[in-house]
This record gives sequence, C-alpha cells and structure tokens, in this order.
Amino acid sequence: MLVNKHPNSRPHLNSFECNSLRQNGFTLIELVVGMVIFAIAMVFVVSFLLPQVKKGIDPIWQSRAASLGQSLSNEILAKPFDQNSNQVGGLERCNESVPPAALVPCTTSALLGPDPGENRGSFNDVDDYHGFNVSGSNILNSLGLTTSVNGINIYAGFSAEVSVFYDQNVDGVNDDDIGQDGTLDTGILIANKKLITVVIVTPGGDRIALSSVKGNY
Repeated sequence: MLVNKHPNSRPHLNSFECNSLRQNGFTLIELVVGMVIFAIAMVFVVSFLLPQVKKGIDPIWQSRAASLGQSLSNEILAKPFDQNSNQVGGLERCNESVPPAALVPCTTSALLGPDPGENRGSFNDVDDYHGFNVSGSNILNSLGLTTSVNGINIYAGFSAEVSVFYDQNVDGVNDDDIGQDGTLDTGILIANKKLITVVIVTPGGDRIALSSVKGNY
C-alpha cells in the first residue's frame, strides 16, 4: 500500500494544465473585438426595424389624414359658392342676370381668399378658405374644439392646407394660371366652378390630397 508522505503537497501540473487554468477569462483584445461586432450587428438590426415601425404607423396616420381632410372638405362645401351670391335662399347667383336685377359678377380670381377681418369662424363662402393653413394644436373642428382621445390631440404633428381657384373645365389647373407658375395670368377671371383642394400632411411627411368642385348654384 502506497502512502503519501506529504499530504499537504499538491500534485504536479504540467505546463499545458497551468496555462489552461490561467486562461479562464477574456483578454482585452477579445472584449474589444466582441463589442465592435455587437455594435455592427445592432446597427443592422436597428436599420431593419425602424422602417418596419414607420410602416406600422403609416396606415394610422393616413386614416387620420383622410378623416381630417374629409371633415374640412365637408365644412367648406357647406358654404355658398361666392360672397356676391344671394346667401338668403340662393335665388340670385353671381355672374347671372335675372331681369330686372342687374348682373352681379362673382369674385375675381385675384380676390379669392378671406375678406379683411374674416377668420375661420366668419368665413361665409368657399373661397374664403383659399390659403387657409393650420397645424398641430391649431387644428380644430368646425365647432372650434380640439379632437382628442384621453386628452391627447390625435392630429398632433399634422398640418392642413387649402387652395380654391376657378376651374371651369375641371382639369385640375387654375383657369387663371395656365402655366402653373403660381402667378395669375389676368387676376380678373370669373367662372362658375371652383376647385377646392385640401392637402393633409402627416407627421411622416406624406401628403394626402382631397379635391372637390363647388358649382355656382
């Protein structure tokens, strides 16, 4: 029977086993390389996820934009065609002569827009909305109230733009700006149809346009 004469002595380890015991952790270089690889991987993951998040919220924004645009279009179309039309009963139209009354011309193209001192609450014909722009917390319904859910304005980050011009042949082109350069050709044009375009811009920058025609009736 063999007896260990030195019970407290440790067994002899060869050089390979010693190296294995000393290399249980990571070296600094290994940690740095690992962090770099992890950072690169995260860049790819985030660059993939962000577009997916945007695609997920886009339908909600577009739905709200369509609802806002339709609401604003309905409000505008409920107004009379022109300031110079008889707004009590609508028996007399501008640009029309009914004897013995003399012809009353409609508003010329250069004067389309709100009259001095008018605001949304006092607009009384469709072209008063020409040039109307509103955004964020200033987007109110026809009653002057913010549309909120649980105290949060659902149109935060949205904006609305309105243009109104004469378009007798309904081709989408301003009859007094044939070149579409933003400058009126005459400024005195009058017609019996006005094209109303409401553009809603979502927080993502998408532009949703709704167009309607108001006739002189």
